Amino acid sequence: MKKITKHLNVLIVSMLLTGFASIAQSSVVPNNEKNKKEMQTELKTYVIERNIPGAGQFTPEKLKSISETSCTVLKELGPGIQWLHSYVTDNKIFCVYKAENIDMIKEHAKRGGFPVNAIYEVSSVISPATAN
Repeated sequence: MKKITKHLNVLIVSMLLTGFASIAQSSVVPNNEKNKKEMQTELKTYVIERNIPGAGQFTPEKLKSISETSCTVLKELGPGIQWLHSYVTDNKIFCVYKAENIDMIKEHAKRGGFPVNAIYEVSSVISPATAN
């Protein structure tokens, strides 16, 4: 009888420990996912206007070099800033970024040696789908 009681006690303790472990794990996973989602929602979208005479005539090599510099600085700054894409026109480049704040945009420009003539926070995005 003592052996059966001992085995039952071991079984019960094992079940309790397994149950507590699974409860702890299930509470940690949603928190991590929540933190990731919160970080994503904290980033605001910005359009940066850069006056760069002759930008529209830059060679593919020059554009690649600029992009590499930007990406290097972005890695240094961490997840609080992301470059989405840029539009190159004759004498300007308009960049679309996500960032925690305007200071992150300014710091990126300073470290990369990029001009910043204006920074606009995006309040809404519309497209032809907005009409539907």
